Amino acid sequence: MATIAVLGAGSWGTALAAQLARNGNHTRLWGRDAAAMADMAASGINRRYLPDIALPESLVCTASAQAALDGVDGILLGTPTKAFETTLELVRPYLRDDTTLVWACKGVEAGSGRLLHDVLAERLPDLRRAAVISGPSFAAELAGNLPTATTIASADAAVATQVAGWFHGENFRAYTTDDVIGVEVGGALKNVFAIAAGISDGLGFGANSRAALITRGLAELMRLGVAMGARQETLIGLSGMGDLVLTCTDDKSRNRRFGLRLAAGDSVAQALERIGQVVEGVRTAEEAQRMAAQYGVEMPIVEQVYAVIHQSKSPLDAVRELLSRSPKREV
Repeated sequence: MATIAVLGAGSWGTALAAQLARNGNHTRLWGRDAAAMADMAASGINRRYLPDIALPESLVCTASAQAALDGVDGILLGTPTKAFETTLELVRPYLRDDTTLVWACKGVEAGSGRLLHDVLAERLPDLRRAAVISGPSFAAELAGNLPTATTIASADAAVATQVAGWFHGENFRAYTTDDVIGVEVGGALKNVFAIAAGISDGLGFGANSRAALITRGLAELMRLGVAMGARQETLIGLSGMGDLVLTCTDDKSRNRRFGLRLAAGDSVAQALERIGQVVEGVRTAEEAQRMAAQYGVEMPIVEQVYAVIHQSKSPLDAVRELLSRSPKREV
């Protein structure tokens, strides 16, 4: 078993650390809040993010970067996307030639729309062992050891297999692929469509509308993903369609809940305050709008979500505009 540092003690990072520890890995969970990490170490519970779930006794919780990162075989980034670059700088001094770095962030770089593997290549050009994990996986269910399946993507098949081995267990199925672009696009874009599904459901439009949004959202995701170099089979797999269906249909999804709050009349700021955690789709909607223009891809759902969040468009007007589009051949 490996020695692994998980950086980011929110719900997602904590859940991933719990799975790694259950599998017998020597796992260290790092967070910036010293008081919260001390409480987590003493109680075995992440009171803020996963208050009903007991963490494995073997999981080490610390606010010391050195204690977390010194001598590890692997580093997993479980932070929000906005902290991705600063966290890379934090881990840089601890990287060795044989260190494997994994990221579980589901988003794109703000201001450029770049996928995170491109950011990683720029920031850590000498890193040779890297992978991304994504798929339909709510943190509370993973932390509670409920059955979960994800995809591990790496340009190096041996690295993907290594990381899958860290996670794969009795209730966790890890698949591997070399399609890093496809896995990243699916993980990031599904958040935007989950906001759309929340808006539709919050307006009372029913299951028919939700199914249409999911299906057409998948079509938009695939158009953009293929234009960027992803494979279609990845986008209809766990990290694409699987994650899309999950986040659009269950209220554990922050992005879906955000859409529900917008439909109820909350402003963007009010909805974010009610949820109290990062809603990745808010930033991704703006970047997806930019990426659609860059790659010449039509993405009408993304366009309307962007207009609601960033241009103060009425949620009802946005849905009406989607429904009033001219008939066309389904592609």
